Amino acid sequence: MIKTLIVENEAKILRSLKKMILEHCPQLNICGIVKERDAAIKMIKEQKPELVFLNTTLPKSNAFELLDKLGPFEFEVVFVTNQEKFSYKAIKYHALDYILTPFTEADVKHAADLAVVRIAEKKVSAQLNMVLSSLKSNGMNTHKIAIPTVEGYVFIHMQDIIRCEANGSYTCIHTAKKEKIIASKNIKEYESVLPQNLFFRIHNSHLVNINRMLKYNKGRGGTVIMEDGTEIEVASRRRADFLNFFQ
Repeated sequence: MIKTLIVENEAKILRSLKKMILEHCPQLNICGIVKERDAAIKMIKEQKPELVFLNTTLPKSNAFELLDKLGPFEFEVVFVTNQEKFSYKAIKYHALDYILTPFTEADVKHAADLAVVRIAEKKVSAQLNMVLSSLKSNGMNTHKIAIPTVEGYVFIHMQDIIRCEANGSYTCIHTAKKEKIIASKNIKEYESVLPQNLFFRIHNSHLVNINRMLKYNKGRGGTVIMEDGTEIEVASRRRADFLNFFQ
């Protein structure tokens, strides 16, 4: 269950929000309820909630001052307010959701569902970083690597990776077994942790396994032919480093 803190000073809103969470959001566990900024800061430091429902207007303060005093925070925030003018600020503070009063059960449930997904993704990301950092520090080029996907994890040998292709915030990993794995991490993450003596970023959108290259064709930047038949451009600004890699 997700540890959830409610920071709300308006009694009517608090009653509705608490009732809806208890009745319709079984994935949330209310670990505390506070009504003003300083109490909220104290509770957050003590309880370390994963999710905070936060009224934008608090006694002698507001939600944004509260967050500024905390500094960098790891919990997800759902702003609760009757004023649409705060929507831009909510975006700046990377809010998970923004609920306008009077809200409905569907509004609260939607926020809870978003929290479940976002927090699960963060946990997977942290686990992946631990796995990849361990592999990198041990220099285990032939070790299996855990690739996070929307369904779970796929485990593959590093040497079986032919190329990694950027796809927005995701990465398509093409393997020697003709698999195409959609990983829920961006390509920069894989560039930073895969062995640098085995993988080279030849283009913004491609990280290739040097041992899986078949041919290099000269040109402005040149292109490489990979084992799966794909021809990939070498960015002109990366050409010198790429050629020096083989000297």
